[in-house]
Amino acid sequence: MEQVLVQDYAAEGKSLARVDGKVIFIEGAVPGDVVDVQLSKNKTDWAEGYTVKMHSLSPDRVTPFCQHFGVCGGCQWQMLPYEKQLFYKQKQVSDNLGRIAKVVLPEMAPIIGADITSHYRNKLEYTFATGKYIPTEEFRRMKAAGINPNDHAGAAGFHARGFFDKVVEIDTCHLQEEPTNQIRKAVAQFAIDHQLAFYNNRSHTGWLRNMFVRNTTTGELMINVVIGYEEETLRKKMLDQLLQQFPQITTLLYTINTKKNDSLYDLDPQVYFGKGYIIEKLEDYSFMISPKSFFQTNTRQAEKLYQVTRDYAELDGTQTVYDLYCGTGSIGIFVSKLAKKVIGVEVIADAIADAKKNAELNKIAHADFFAGDVIDICDDAFFATHGRPDVVITDPPRAGMHEKLVKKLLDIAAPTVVYVSCNPATQARDLALLDEKYAVEKIQPVDMFPHTLHIENVVQLKLKTQ
Repeated sequence: MEQVLVQDYAAEGKSLARVDGKVIFIEGAVPGDVVDVQLSKNKTDWAEGYTVKMHSLSPDRVTPFCQHFGVCGGCQWQMLPYEKQLFYKQKQVSDNLGRIAKVVLPEMAPIIGADITSHYRNKLEYTFATGKYIPTEEFRRMKAAGINPNDHAGAAGFHARGFFDKVVEIDTCHLQEEPTNQIRKAVAQFAIDHQLAFYNNRSHTGWLRNMFVRNTTTGELMINVVIGYEEETLRKKMLDQLLQQFPQITTLLYTINTKKNDSLYDLDPQVYFGKGYIIEKLEDYSFMISPKSFFQTNTRQAEKLYQVTRDYAELDGTQTVYDLYCGTGSIGIFVSKLAKKVIGVEVIADAIADAKKNAELNKIAHADFFAGDVIDICDDAFFATHGRPDVVITDPPRAGMHEKLVKKLLDIAAPTVVYVSCNPATQARDLALLDEKYAVEKIQPVDMFPHTLHIENVVQLKLKTQ
C-alpha cells in the first residue's frame, strides 16, 4: 500500500491508518508519517503490515539519541519526544480498559512520567554469541567492498528481534549507568584475546554466554558472568582482571550453564567476590537482591508505583493485607507500616525465601510469606489462622491473573483490591470478570520504561454494595 498517512497509535508499538474503511496496523511508523506499507496479514476489515518506505516524516519526530536505534529493538520510541510517549501510553491504557473491560470507569489520573529517561535500568542482561546480526543494507555494502560479513569473533550485546541465534553488537547502551558498557567490552575482549569462543546458539558450543549487570541507587554493583563450561584457570584470570579493572564491583559471581537455554532459575550462581547479593532501597526500606531475585528494574519509578499502590490500599493500621504474586515481598514490605498484618503468597519458593529475608532485614515482624498457589493456599483453614484480607494487592505477570484466581478473589470478597499490571490488555480482561462484584474506583498509569512501548497501570477496586 503506497503513501499511507499514519493517523493514530494502536498499541504494542504499532500505529494505525484507515484506508478505504479498512484499519491498517503498521510497525515502524508513528502518527503523522506518510509511508509505503507491506502487508503481512490482510483480512476483510483490517490488515497488518510494516513500513518499507518513508515519504514524509511526522512533525512530532525527534532524532534518536542512540546509534543502535532501529536495529537493537530495545527502545522502540526514541523517535518520539517523551511528552508524546506519555500521551500515547495513557491512550493505550484508556483504549484497552474501554475496549476490553467494558465496565464503568472513573476518570483516569494523568500518567506519572519518569524524571530520568536514560540510564534508568538497574538490571541488564548481555549476550555473547557467534552469530552477529548485520542489517541487510550493511551486509550488501560489506559484500560489495569485498569484506566477508561472517569474518568476526561474534557479537556482545542484545538478541536481535526475531533471531534466536543472532546478537546486535552494542557499542553504547544508554539504559544503564556506566561502567556497564566498559565491563561488557572488557569481558568480550578477554575471551577474544584468549581464544575462548562466544556461544553458538545453533550448535550449543562455546565458552562465553551471558552477563548480568545489576546496580543500585545505593552504589552497589553486581556482575554475574555465565559460561558454557568450566575453564578454571582462565575463568579465575578473567574474574581477577575484572576486579582489578573495575573496583566499583561489590559482588562478582559466575554461573556455569551447560543447558540449551539461558534461564538461571535452575542454576546455582557461585560467589567469587563479595557477599553474593546487593542492597537496594525504596524510601526507608532495604531489599536484598540476589542474582536470581526479581526486582523492579527501574528503582526510582518503582518507588512511585509502590506509593500509588499504598495510597490506593487506603490503609490506617487496622487492615490485613494479602500481597498476591508477592515475589520477594517488595510491595507488601513497602505498605507494611500502615498495615496490621501482611500476608504474601508466591509460587516461586526461592522468591519467598528472599521475601522472608527482606522482612527480617527491615525488622518487620507482622509479615508472613508463603510459597504456593493462592488457589490452593487461601482456604478456610488458612483464613482461620491468618485472618481474611481487608485489602488484596495483586501484581501478576504480563499474562494477567488465571481465571481461577479471579474467581477466588470473588469468593474472598475483600473490601478493596489494588491491581498492579504491566499489561493493560490482560488487566482489562480481568476487570471484566471482577465486575461481578467490584467497581473500578481509581486508575493511575505509571511509566516505568521510557522510550519503550511498555506501561504499568494501577487500578483500585471496591466491593459493590449489595
